[in-house]
Amino acid sequence: MPDPQRVEVGEDGVALARYSWGDPEAPTVVLVHGFASSTRDTWVLTGWVRMLEREGYRVLGIDLRGHGRSQKPHDSAGYTVRTMASDVEAVLDTFLIDEAYYVGYSLGARIGWEVLQDLGDRIPRAVLGGVPDGIPLEHLDVAQVRRYIADGTPVTDARTGRYLELTERVPGNDLEALLALALGLRDSRSIDPDQAHAPQQPVLFATGEQDAVIAGSRSLAAAAPQSSFLEIAGRHHFNAPGSRQFRQAALEFLRG
Repeated sequence: MPDPQRVEVGEDGVALARYSWGDPEAPTVVLVHGFASSTRDTWVLTGWVRMLEREGYRVLGIDLRGHGRSQKPHDSAGYTVRTMASDVEAVLDTFLIDEAYYVGYSLGARIGWEVLQDLGDRIPRAVLGGVPDGIPLEHLDVAQVRRYIADGTPVTDARTGRYLELTERVPGNDLEALLALALGLRDSRSIDPDQAHAPQQPVLFATGEQDAVIAGSRSLAAAAPQSSFLEIAGRHHFNAPGSRQFRQAALEFLRG
């Protein structure tokens, strides 16, 4: 991993970590990870950065607020889809990137749904992987998570336990920050994509065949006028980014 450059974004001045690989003059691909992950976990360790750099792209990775080496505020008010979409847009503006391909996974794909509409022709093509059509953290047992953070009380709710396992597998994750993010998304009711205002650019939607969100992902793809859909064979939500089939399909799509 290269050392990140820091970018202060938003009214709250949160410092985001941004990484860069490849020729600064080459076509740019911006990579945005999902909930409880990071640029390193989703894009570097799975081979995406190596593939894109070898293909001649300039690659920009962004750690979302609350993740990776970015600042991790504990105030849930700072975590809405709109805020995080604006964060990504601010990074592109700060580094004077007039045009970039967008590749997002899970929460990063949901944020991409907004970025594609906000920036229009500046994002000529995009790949949205594992994008949910609802509120994935709606059933999180917040009381159990708070007790777990406070004194290690075991979590008995199965779905909540799976989210905790997800957060703890990535080094450096801050459970309080990720709980704030979950609450911010849930309480703002801002996670639901508006299918009446779908991205107009060519978009590749890709979701694992074993992923619980696949029906919703197909629904979102159907709402986008220039979309195609890839069912990633043998993959679920958490291991789809490592699929060679997914990587190769995305690369061919970005080539146009």
